[in-house]
Amino acid sequence: MRVVIVGCGVVGAAIAYELSLLPSLQITVLDRQQPAQDSTGAALGVLMGIISQKTKGRAWAMRQISLRRYETLIPELEAATGEAIPFNRQGILLLRLDANETEEAKWRSLIDQRQSQGWQLEAWDAATVKGRCPQLAPVVPAIYSPQDRQLHPTQLTYALVKAAQQNGVTFHFDAPVQALDWSTEGDRTRCTAVQTSQQRWEADWVILSAGLGTLPLFQSQPEPLKLVPVLGQALQVRLPQNMGDPAFQPVITGDDIHIVPLGGAEYWVGATVEFPPGVGALSADEAALEQVWQGAIALCPALQEATILRTWSGRRPRPANRPAPVIDYLTGTPNVVLATGHYRNGVLLAPATAEKVKALLALA
Repeated sequence: MRVVIVGCGVVGAAIAYELSLLPSLQITVLDRQQPAQDSTGAALGVLMGIISQKTKGRAWAMRQISLRRYETLIPELEAATGEAIPFNRQGILLLRLDANETEEAKWRSLIDQRQSQGWQLEAWDAATVKGRCPQLAPVVPAIYSPQDRQLHPTQLTYALVKAAQQNGVTFHFDAPVQALDWSTEGDRTRCTAVQTSQQRWEADWVILSAGLGTLPLFQSQPEPLKLVPVLGQALQVRLPQNMGDPAFQPVITGDDIHIVPLGGAEYWVGATVEFPPGVGALSADEAALEQVWQGAIALCPALQEATILRTWSGRRPRPANRPAPVIDYLTGTPNVVLATGHYRNGVLLAPATAEKVKALLALA
C-alpha cells in the first residue's frame, strides 16, 4: 500500500516512523524544506501532560498515550540510530504565582484525580520550593509533576527520520508539493497522486501533516480547513554555571514562561504567544520577546548574568472554530487524512497522533 506523507515536522516524522514498523507499506515523505522547520523548530519540547488541566476526553487520552510512548520511544530511537536524544526526566515545576483558595481547591482536586488515574502530581509549599530550587526569586507554592518530560524537538525529529529511513521510508526534502490529483466516483472523491515539481507520486493514502503548509493543498474543497498562524519566540542563553541544584534541573514554568535546562549551564527561555494583527503579516515582536525575557529574570534573577546565544521564532498552526489538533479524514475523501493544527502541542501529541493515524488507516 502506497502512503504519501506531506510534511516532516515532528508530527509527520512520528507518523512516518510508526508506520515504518508495519509490514507491506511503501512510505514516501515530502517536504518543501528540510525537516523540523517552522513550528517544530520553534518548539521548546516541554511535555505538559499530567500537569495540564485536561482530565477527560480526547485531549487527556492523547496526552497519556504520548507520555507512555515517549518512555519507550526515546530509548528505541537511540538504539536504532546510535544518537543521543536530550530527554529531561526531572519533571516540570509550575509556580503558583496566582495562589489563592480557589486555585488551591482546583489543584487538590487535580492531584487526587491524577492519583486515581495512576499518575503522580505533588503540591509543594513555598518552603519546599525554595529548598529544592533556590534560584527562584518568588517564594510561592508550586505544583511538581515528576512524570512530565522535556525533549529536544529538532533532534527527536532527526532521529525519527533516520530510524524511518532505516526501515525503508523514502524522504524527499526541498520538494514542495504543487498539487494533489483527484478522481471522483459517484459522490466520493479520492486523491490518486501527489505532485511535486520533480515527480508525481501515486498514492493509496495521503496524510497531510504540513501544519500551515497544509492549507493551500485542498482549499478548493467544499469545507476548507481554517488554520490561524500563532507566532512563538524563544531565546537560548548561557550562564557561568547551572542555576540552583546541579542535580535537580526540572523545567520551571510560571506566568506562561518556560525556563528549560539544556545542560552545560545553558537554558531555553520562552515562548511567546503572538496572534496575527488585524491587518498586515504576522512578524516577530521584539517587545513581546523582551517581556518574556524580563519575566524569566523576575522568576530566576541569576538569568540577568546570562549571555544570549540566539533567538528564534516560528509559526504554530491553530485551528479556527474547532479543537486542536485536527486528526481526521478530509471531508468527503476516504483516503486523505489530516494530521495538523496542533497549535502549541505538536511535540507533546506527536506519538498519539501517529497512533490515531494508524487507526484511521485501519492499521492499528
